[in-house]
Amino acid sequence: MSANTYTISQLSKEFSITTRSIRFYEDQGLLSPLREGQKRIYFAQDRTRLKLILRGKRLGLALAEVSQLLDLYDPSSSNNDIQLLAFIDKINIRKLALKQQLQDIKELQSELDTAQQRCIDALSSNQSLTQA
Repeated sequence: MSANTYTISQLSKEFSITTRSIRFYEDQGLLSPLREGQKRIYFAQDRTRLKLILRGKRLGLALAEVSQLLDLYDPSSSNNDIQLLAFIDKINIRKLALKQQLQDIKELQSELDTAQQRCIDALSSNQSLTQA
């Protein structure tokens, strides 16, 4: 492969993912490599898209959301504000969801602490009664 092209194996190794994952992203329409028979040839823009797909997944975005963001990109324009604004919206939504999850976890921890203390108190009470 030339310096500007990649095989599925090269991308798989570089991003520490399986070739099956890459093929899945193809099936979902997120990647469109050139085909030479059974051989897939990926270009720099495919590598960039894969990097963005994986970043979106790490940030907790659904593949449909990642796809929407990628579709907003206009390579003929030097101004992709629409894509960036959409991404900011997705980030804000994700941050709000995480904030709510964090609050839910704190409340659950408090409930578990209370339940645990009640169990300890009940055991102490039972031991006091059996010793009396």
